[in-house]
Amino acid sequence: MSAASQPQIIEPAPDSTALLPAVQADSATPRSPRLLLGLLPIGVLLVGFFLVPLTIMILYSFWRAEGFEIVRSWTLENYAKFFTLPAYTKVLFRTFTISAIVTALSLVIGYPFAYFLVRYTPARWQQLFLVLVILPFWTSYLLRVYAWMSILGDKGLINQALMLTGIIAEPIRVFLYNQYAVTLVSLYLYVPFAIITLYASLEKFDFTQMHAAADLGATPWEAFRNVLLPQTKAGFITAAIFIFIPMLGEYATPTLVGGAEGALIANLVVNLFRGFQFPQGAAITFVVVLCILTLLTALQRYIRVEELYRR
Repeated sequence: MSAASQPQIIEPAPDSTALLPAVQADSATPRSPRLLLGLLPIGVLLVGFFLVPLTIMILYSFWRAEGFEIVRSWTLENYAKFFTLPAYTKVLFRTFTISAIVTALSLVIGYPFAYFLVRYTPARWQQLFLVLVILPFWTSYLLRVYAWMSILGDKGLINQALMLTGIIAEPIRVFLYNQYAVTLVSLYLYVPFAIITLYASLEKFDFTQMHAAADLGATPWEAFRNVLLPQTKAGFITAAIFIFIPMLGEYATPTLVGGAEGALIANLVVNLFRGFQFPQGAAITFVVVLCILTLLTALQRYIRVEELYRR
């Protein structure tokens, strides 16, 4: 047998083996101090702008106000007053009702729009439509609300159009300073949040599964309910959170277009603070915060259960 036909054994270079322990040692180096240093800014913001004010509000909610003086005596009177006075519970119920309606309508409008945008719109046009969706954010929030006041007001576009057509003889005030105006303007403000969130969720979906479901005999509604909706439910719930929670603390829109009839819980809290009723306002604020935290905890657990179930 010749030397060329004999198998050759290639030994690893000594330098490469010498480097292995060094690489492993470097990869095993703990990096927790660096991670903690990177989380320091957000931690300071969280503690300084959320936990500390929330703690102060909790303390104030158990005190009482006598005139312009805060008496630091522990009491549950503020919470009892909030749940027993009809005026407070009425405003709280109105806040949750309008928030739920705006959230539901935003999802009903945003889901079909995002679905059409992802599935039937060419890729070169999707960016244009997304720009049109977020275009209102380029203007001031208050400017957009004032624009709706000019549309719904006595001399607004709707009243002027009705008067020109002869339907009414003088302006009517059913379009402004009520709950319907708050719902309409809030819907206009929050629909883009639903569209953008649902678009991000639907964009990751593989629509060949819909064709597979149709091949197996599923109707379009069954395919949507059993295939598309379960896999985009996380985006659906995220969009609902992005709308419902800010609506609970909405202040500017009810103030400008709602009036006394459309006032929400944030308007009530501000009025209490202006009247130096800090303990009562703090108690209402803490009740709303507790409701929000409970809702977030429930939805987070629900999403996790759904993900484990799908896996």
